[in-house]
Amino acid sequence: MGDWYTVGILVGLGAAIGVAATGALRRAVVGLVIAAACSVAIGLAFGQWDEAAGGAAGAICGALGSAPLVAGTLRRGGTRGGTATLLALASLAGAALAFVPVLGYLEALAVPVLGLRLRRRAPDKHAGLRSLAKD
Repeated sequence: MGDWYTVGILVGLGAAIGVAATGALRRAVVGLVIAAACSVAIGLAFGQWDEAAGGAAGAICGALGSAPLVAGTLRRGGTRGGTATLLALASLAGAALAFVPVLGYLEALAVPVLGLRLRRRAPDKHAGLRSLAKD
């Protein structure tokens, strides 16, 4: 296929690793650093510097894009384990999609866009059933 295909795989895998790391560690900066290091290591193991750079770029997009989702979920009462599990499952699906030509690049673009969209329209707190409670 060519070099663009392998770079696209690493970009998509990096985005998936960034999503999983941010979900598991609950900190965007720590998740970004660990995801970038893992993606660069995978890129260098299976390719060259261009695959490693693509993996790092994907990890940055994945970690920063999923940070608003993780922060909002935990702020609104979601559990740490549940959030990490759901994002790990989503990152597995993202990793599988990375092997489809061009979808790795699109995945790395879609995660930050969706994160910005969530940040703009999310309320600060969800009242839930507490609004129906009689005091």
